[in-house]
Amino acid sequence: MGNKTKRLLIIRKLIDNEQISSQEELLYRLKQEGVEATQSTLSRDLKFMRVAKIPHKDKGYIYIIPDNMQSEPSDEKASTIVTDAILSIDFSQNIAVIKTLPGYAKAVTVLIDSGNYFEVLGTIGGDDTILVVMREGVNRNELLDTLSSIHPNIHSLYK
Repeated sequence: MGNKTKRLLIIRKLIDNEQISSQEELLYRLKQEGVEATQSTLSRDLKFMRVAKIPHKDKGYIYIIPDNMQSEPSDEKASTIVTDAILSIDFSQNIAVIKTLPGYAKAVTVLIDSGNYFEVLGTIGGDDTILVVMREGVNRNELLDTLSSIHPNIHSLYK
């Protein structure tokens, strides 16, 4: 197994099993696991793995890996934490605007992007607002149906 593969597997294990809140903390834990890495290498690895941060009541923010939204960062599932933060969705032509609690938009954006939904052409996430550009010909109900896979009650959030 190559160094990068080993490093990525250990990063995944650490993020899945611990509440890691910073690159410095992750670098320290990697070193404890016998893996030497620079901050720039770790930053590239996190981007490659599509790692996101979500707010955490005690640690500020913690890392999550969207593929493993079922892992538990605290006593609640990450997917529930993220989707419960979605407050509303509204539309303007082929753009959906999703409002979230402050600090959650990027995590929800990663969740949407990792779904590779045909209906979604692209997303932009800020602090509490997400712009979702719908593919040409996709209507509002089709997008809502698609997004119900990440938030079962998304239809009820449509203004």
